[in-house]
Amino acid sequence: MKFLINRLFISQISVVLVLSIGTWLGQPSVTLGQSASVNQPAVAAPAANAEDAHGKNWIQLFNGQDLNDWTPKFCGFDVGENYKDTFRVEDGILKVCFDKWDSFDGQFGHLFFKTPYSRYRLRAEYRFVGDQVDGGPAWAVRNNGFMIHGQTPESMGKDQKFPNSIEVQLLGGNGTDERGTLNICSPGTHVVVDGKLVKKHVIAAGGPTFHGDDWVTIEIEVRGSDSIKHIANGKVVIEYTKPQLDNGTLLEEGTISIQAETAPCEFRKIELLDLSDEKK
Repeated sequence: MKFLINRLFISQISVVLVLSIGTWLGQPSVTLGQSASVNQPAVAAPAANAEDAHGKNWIQLFNGQDLNDWTPKFCGFDVGENYKDTFRVEDGILKVCFDKWDSFDGQFGHLFFKTPYSRYRLRAEYRFVGDQVDGGPAWAVRNNGFMIHGQTPESMGKDQKFPNSIEVQLLGGNGTDERGTLNICSPGTHVVVDGKLVKKHVIAAGGPTFHGDDWVTIEIEVRGSDSIKHIANGKVVIEYTKPQLDNGTLLEEGTISIQAETAPCEFRKIELLDLSDEKK
């Protein structure tokens, strides 16, 4: 009997220690007789401002709940019309969906964040899922992008396909071939690379290729017209200066938008560190 009581006492101490350690580690506490498993949402909604390990506040452009801070613009449609519910939030994910489309006929779309920025660091997590909608151009397979230093959706023509902007191109691999991400595209714009003004529409960055539907993290570092860097896996894959309109007007700031170019795509994080207060 004495041996049995001692074992019971030791077991009770063990339970208390386990519960205490769980609380100390930040895990939900449980009471005896309850299951220790806790149902967690697929993706938790991020805080409006998230402080990193260095004490810097990242602004959550995508809040994980809705698109209240974003405005859609599709070619051929008025500002604010979300054609066929293409941009939507489901399970904490910002999705670019084409499941309600029968086919594509030039209705390129963009989703604009409400605030323009000049000097910042943008970080995003994205992936490509599913098949391209029928009628989409071959170059748009597993293709999206961040349009930076862009014009406002209100200033676009109704039938304008792309905002004047610098595109940080997001590409997905086809499972076999190299198809590097983070190239530069320049609708209505030019940039200077290695001291030379480049006017061609697509400038290869030599970025890594990401096959499949794994989440990819990229960063974009923008300092007005001084410099722009595309970063993958912590490595700068291309850097350039003097983003400008076709007429030579330097772009110091502008809108940020994502695309709907016929390829289903998902974003689970879009956050921004404002660098406007740093010394030039």
